Amino acid sequence: MASTSPEGGQLLRNLILFGRVLRGLGLDVNPGRMIDLVLALQHVEVGLKSDFYHSARALLVHERDDVALFDAAFEMFWQTPLGEWRLLEIKGRRIRRGAEKPLVAPPALPGEPGRQPLPEDAQERTVLEVRKTYSEREILRKRDFASLTEAEVEEVRRMMDELVWTLGEKITRRQRRGGRRRLDLSRTLRRSLRHGGELLEFAHREPRRKPRPLVVICDISGSMERYTRLLLHFVYGLTQGLGQRVEAFAFGTRLTRLSRHLRERDIERALSGVSAAVLDWAGGTRIGESLKTFNYDWARRVLGGGAVALVISDGWDRGEPELLAKEMDRLRRSCHRLVWLNPLLGSPEYEPLTRGMQAALPFVDDFLPVHNLASLEGLARHLEKLERR
Repeated sequence: MASTSPEGGQLLRNLILFGRVLRGLGLDVNPGRMIDLVLALQHVEVGLKSDFYHSARALLVHERDDVALFDAAFEMFWQTPLGEWRLLEIKGRRIRRGAEKPLVAPPALPGEPGRQPLPEDAQERTVLEVRKTYSEREILRKRDFASLTEAEVEEVRRMMDELVWTLGEKITRRQRRGGRRRLDLSRTLRRSLRHGGELLEFAHREPRRKPRPLVVICDISGSMERYTRLLLHFVYGLTQGLGQRVEAFAFGTRLTRLSRHLRERDIERALSGVSAAVLDWAGGTRIGESLKTFNYDWARRVLGGGAVALVISDGWDRGEPELLAKEMDRLRRSCHRLVWLNPLLGSPEYEPLTRGMQAALPFVDDFLPVHNLASLEGLARHLEKLERR
């Protein structure tokens, strides 16, 4: 064991020092992971470099970008005598802090044998230099859509196209072969005929699963103008990713169906069709009246099959809050789950104090932000887990 023999004690001290080096280089190495490594080394042949290396990497590296940094630190630390550090320069290392800061090799632990004070000229040899830069894509993931420049908008659109959308499935009344949930008596009896009527094989069946439909109702009024173009791109990506199971609508002072236009394969043609179809861009907002039109004209056609409804709006409404509350109640009873996406929710200071939000919130199942790319990634995970919840 690593902590019972003199050699094991020396190894334990070296492991602690190695963990400090990795933390200094920016890896997320905490005491718990170091304890796990010490316990794991009791079950491997420490004398075999490959076993020791793979055990350490599996337990201490948790991001793909950190593998190259770990490899270089491992080779430098475990092959070079402790008193003969060399300059370690690893280019392209991306961590959260933006400034470059040289990292110095950790000092000797109290009472540690074999470690002599470094000579005065050792500074050049003991520096572990890491180039720390921000990842541009990581910055854009967390930038509010309203603050993006034109070039950044194009990059965010390309990143949106990489999102994978999967909607939770529903259990249907139809059955299929397999599983262990229910005995299929008729098939079991038919199989028994092969064995002279003896029940030797049991057949089972389970319910079929089917993806749920998704209905998106997006606010394109004046108060949402800063977010509209990217949110429409988001709705287009949903439609392309989930196909015929998505129905899309836009509203300001009136409701407009966008599904046919957003199913165009060419995004420019799709958005041109949307621009021509919507007549109330950047105008007023009448959420209650628009939802009433949807509930009476479209709900029976598009909310069947346990659909999930997404309402995208900041909640600013010129209509009557009583009408909005009534139509939200009707919409909630017509769908499997009602999700309200508000771009203002991404601000820590935001509170849903407008009359529209106050009237709608009692009928909302999930109230989520939709102000940046990271929030869209969170929404994708949320939609995928709806059935399991």
